[in-house]
Amino acid sequence: MSVVLSVKNLSKSYGLVRALNAVSFDVPQGSVFGILGPNGSGKTTLLGIVMDVLRANKGEFLWFGQPGGSPAQRKKIGSLLETPNFYSYLSGTDNLKITQAISGRGTKKEIDEVLKKVNLYDRRWSAFKSYSLGMKQRLAIGAALLGSPKVLVLDEPTNGLDPVGIAEIRKLIIELKEQGHTIIMASHLLDEVEKVCTHAAILKKGMVVTTGHVDEIMMDEDVVELSAADINALLTILKDMGKEVLVDEKANTVQIIFPKGTAKMDEINRHCFNNGVVLTQLVLRKKRLEARFFELTNN
Repeated sequence: MSVVLSVKNLSKSYGLVRALNAVSFDVPQGSVFGILGPNGSGKTTLLGIVMDVLRANKGEFLWFGQPGGSPAQRKKIGSLLETPNFYSYLSGTDNLKITQAISGRGTKKEIDEVLKKVNLYDRRWSAFKSYSLGMKQRLAIGAALLGSPKVLVLDEPTNGLDPVGIAEIRKLIIELKEQGHTIIMASHLLDEVEKVCTHAAILKKGMVVTTGHVDEIMMDEDVVELSAADINALLTILKDMGKEVLVDEKANTVQIIFPKGTAKMDEINRHCFNNGVVLTQLVLRKKRLEARFFELTNN
């Protein structure tokens, strides 16, 4: 898989405050890449640097294999780093015409197609002030899509939205990925990131704690979930295995923890069967991103 953005040892300081400290990661083409971290971890600073809004003190970044990206390559990148300024009394179409004229990205002929992509075509002549919060944010993403960029860089795209608006943006991001766009997004809404991101980098105090595929980040250990008709009998034989056992009485399930990559599902099933317990459930679970995030950032 080719790399769209490669960040290499980026560092940035504001006086005595180190905002970024030797940050490195790669963004694969076609991914939804989440940049996660608590407030003050350096997410917005990092996006500002790769979009040439800020200058790093050290390190470099490569867009499509080129340092900083050539002017032609940078036209392949659309961004939403701040709350956009639209005219409240103008329609979505007219606002995008103004955005296109000022930015020089794309053509006016593209506007209808962009509005279809962000599911606003049916409301294209409605005044911006009549839009819901989710619709306003979708129009902002539409503005970033002018010029048909291959990559979208979004800073907190669901910030301030209600649950309906969050769901709208989540659906749009998934649709844009399916249409071939690579999406890089900073966010602190871990539940939403878990639902849309394929890859992530987790920042803490300006440093990368971990990066990679979301499934790999969350699988720091093997969590095997089991159930049986007689949960007490299951508990008894599992304790004989000498592993940590966790019981969820409400769900009527038992979890056993193994070091990452060591759980052998067939052996567990055989051990239970040979000891007179027939399993009704046997599955390898991954941790919620929220739990893994707090483990990594609170140590």
